[in-house]
Amino acid sequence: MKIYSKSLIYLAIATSMVACSSKEEQTAQTAEVEELPMVDVLQVSAQDVAQVNEYTATVEADNINNITPASPNRIKSILVDVGSQVRRGQTLVILDQANTDQLKVRLDLAQVEYDRAKNLLEIGAGTQQAVDQAKSNLDGLTSQYNNLMENTVLTSPINGVVTARNFDPGDMCGSAPILVIGQLSPYVNVMINVTENDYDKIKNGMEVGVTFDGFPGETFTGKVKRIHPTVNPSTRTFTAEISINNPQQRIKPGMFARVVINFGTANHVVVPDRAIVKQTGSGNKYVYVYNNGTVSFNKVELGQRLDNAYEVISGVENGAYVVISGQSNLIDGAKVQLLNHDTQINTANVDSTSTK
Repeated sequence: MKIYSKSLIYLAIATSMVACSSKEEQTAQTAEVEELPMVDVLQVSAQDVAQVNEYTATVEADNINNITPASPNRIKSILVDVGSQVRRGQTLVILDQANTDQLKVRLDLAQVEYDRAKNLLEIGAGTQQAVDQAKSNLDGLTSQYNNLMENTVLTSPINGVVTARNFDPGDMCGSAPILVIGQLSPYVNVMINVTENDYDKIKNGMEVGVTFDGFPGETFTGKVKRIHPTVNPSTRTFTAEISINNPQQRIKPGMFARVVINFGTANHVVVPDRAIVKQTGSGNKYVYVYNNGTVSFNKVELGQRLDNAYEVISGVENGAYVVISGQSNLIDGAKVQLLNHDTQINTANVDSTSTK
């Protein structure tokens, strides 16, 4: 009986030790699980995203003419002011005509001499050489007079509006234009800087929408008029000229314009904005991608903001699970546990490492 009792005691002790060891291992495993960062994830997918880009620019006149004489002269009178509507051929500025008056006297005398030489030749008292010399002198003075008149009485070469006036009557004009005439009808223009990536997308004749702060709720139609053939090496952009219908001249030079161009659609992954992590001290953006209990820190290239989400051009694959909360305690390759333990996630076919 004593031997049997001792066996029972040894058995009880062994059983107790095994139970304690099993309990300690379970407790250790539980503690390890509890120490893992807890995250919430969301499966993302690719969608057709409208490729709509907005550009800002300042309105410019369709055609600009600087009204200035070929040589300095004193201004006698200016017949228009800033904002005046002018028509082609209209007299705008009259300069001092003292030189013109003197040249006119010489021109009239040259005309008289030419007429006299012709008359003498007709009656046989003159020579053809005298006629030719008088004609040459007359033609030279006529050309000088017409040129001087063009630089004494300045007219508008286009229909437009006076957009600037730099002198007053009595001033001596120099190299700066006296007036600037801008053509505002039927079109005005804006120049936008488009990224190099969109060079093949934008085409001449493409219609665009244009809005102005001065006309809230109203959208004007414009067209791509000209695409400059070179890319600025410092900004990696090229210039596109947009022509906007302006028959009533409502749009004025200097107005701030927003140009919206629709390049169609592209199939890109869309992620919630809560998933985007900004790297301090740089403009880089990242997303934590969950796969089989661990997360990878993927650098992403973002496209457009879509309400509370972002278009992702690269960095996250279609069908991936992205972390939308709990990112503050994560590092690349960290093991994590899900906030919702009942969530069943099958990521066997999602290779997140290829997008890092």
